Amino acid sequence: MSEEINNNEPHIPTKKEVEECISKIRPYIQQDGGDIALLGIDENNVVYVSFRGACQGCFMAVEDFSSGIKSLILDEVPGVTDVMLV
Repeated sequence: MSEEINNNEPHIPTKKEVEECISKIRPYIQQDGGDIALLGIDENNVVYVSFRGACQGCFMAVEDFSSGIKSLILDEVPGVTDVMLV
């Protein structure tokens, strides 16, 4: 018996979906000695990430986050309402 999908229900993003999206950009971040970690997703579907390694404290990290990482997650993971760098 197959389950029907209710198209009226909003999609709830999963950690797996966000991790898969992050994995697309992680190699580029790691080339510079950094990394990005998914901290979680709250009840409002806001994703929280943080930089690790060389990216922590780097003045370019915030710009890279705003212009690339945030946009990628918002575009590719249905249901995400915002992405916050902490």
